[in-house]
Amino acid sequence: MSAASSRPRRIAFARVAAEALRHADALARRWLPDGRREGHEWVACNPTRTDRRRGSFKLNLNSGRWGDFASGDAGGDLISLAAYLFGLTQVEAARKIADMLGIDPFE
Repeated sequence: MSAASSRPRRIAFARVAAEALRHADALARRWLPDGRREGHEWVACNPTRTDRRRGSFKLNLNSGRWGDFASGDAGGDLISLAAYLFGLTQVEAARKIADMLGIDPFE
């Protein structure tokens, strides 16, 4: 067994995040089904807290950046959003997104 094959495989975070961004609209509809598109943003209730009105939780569909302006939670891509919404690590979220999109999550 070579040294290269004994090393743990690294997640290709940038590639997974870029591919997820290409499908941001579909992922937003799936993960935040109560939301709606407003321009280049998906505006929804935050499912991780008691949130009755849309407006404070937004996902930028062009950049992948998201934030809950009521709680201060925020992230820079759809991997971090999946991790936040579903209680996953960044690695677990990247792997799940890659699986959903049918791509290899590794470098």
